[in-house]
Amino acid sequence: MRLIPNRAWAATLLFTAFALLPLIAVWLDDIYLIVIATRILAYAIAALALDLILGYGGMVSFGHAAYLGIGAYSVAILSRAGITDLGLHLLAAICAAAVFALVTGAISLRTRGIYFIMITLAFAQMAYFFFVSLSAYGGDDGVTLAARSTVFGQPLLESDTALYYTGLALLVGLYLLAVAITRSRFGRVLTGTRENPVRMQAIGFSPFRYQLTAFVISGCMASVAGVMLANQTSFVSPAFMDWHRSGELVVMVVFGGIGNLLGAIAGATIALLLEEWLAILTEHWQILFGLILVLVVLYSRDGLTGFFRRRL
Repeated sequence: MRLIPNRAWAATLLFTAFALLPLIAVWLDDIYLIVIATRILAYAIAALALDLILGYGGMVSFGHAAYLGIGAYSVAILSRAGITDLGLHLLAAICAAAVFALVTGAISLRTRGIYFIMITLAFAQMAYFFFVSLSAYGGDDGVTLAARSTVFGQPLLESDTALYYTGLALLVGLYLLAVAITRSRFGRVLTGTRENPVRMQAIGFSPFRYQLTAFVISGCMASVAGVMLANQTSFVSPAFMDWHRSGELVVMVVFGGIGNLLGAIAGATIALLLEEWLAILTEHWQILFGLILVLVVLYSRDGLTGFFRRRL
C-alpha cells in the first residue's frame, strides 16, 4: 500500500513543507534558509514551465532561460521608469514573454529534434546579447535594483518572509494552472501530438497550434520566475538568460522526472539543495553533482520522484 496514495496528497505535503520552512528558519535562527528557499521557489516555477512543454509536448527547449531574463529585466526597466508595483511587473513580464515566445515558437516549431533544440538555444542567445548591448542597464555587468517591487504602493516585499510567501503563492497558483491544462482536452491533445503528431493531424487536430499555444504559456510562466529572481537578488544581468541556465533547468526537470509537474518542483528543490550542500564539501562539487545526475538517468528514467514512488 502506498504511503502517498495520489498526487494530490504529495502536492499537499510538499507545499505544506514549503509553508512551514520560514518557521523552521526562525526556530533554527538561520534566516539564510529563507533566502535559499526563495531562490528554490523561483527555479521551481521555471522548471514547472519547462516540464509543461518538455514532458507533455515533447519540446526540448534549450533556451528557456531567456524568459527568466525577460521577467527580470521587466522589473529593472519598469522600476527605472518609476513603476514599482509587483502586479504591473508581472503583467509586463508575461506580455513581453508571450510576444517573444509567439515569434520564436512559430519559427522553432517548424523544426524537430536536435534542430528544435538548437534554434531555441540560438534565440535565447540572441536575447542574451541584446540585453548585453543595453548599456543603459549596465550591459554585461547588469544593474542593481534600488528596491524590491511594491504591493499596492507598500514596500511589503522588503521582508524576506513576505517575498518568500509571495513566491510560494505564485508557485502553487501556477502548479494548479498547469495541472488544469494537462488534464483538459487541450492537455490530452498536446500529449497526443508528443506521441504521434501525424495521427493527431489525421483525426482533425493541428499539432502546430497546440504546441505553439503551450510554448507561449510555458514562456509566460517562466517569466514569472524571472520577476521573483530579480526581487530575490535585487540585481539583474544578462547572466539570468545564459545558455548554462537553460541547461540547469533541463537538469532540474530530469532530476524530478520528465512529464511529472510535481516532480519538476521537487527536481528544482533537490538540484539546488545538492548544489548548496556539495559546495560546502568541496570546491569541485560539479563533479559529484554530475555523477549523481548520471546515476539518476541510468537507474531511474522517471527521476528521483519516480524512484521514491516505487519504494513507497
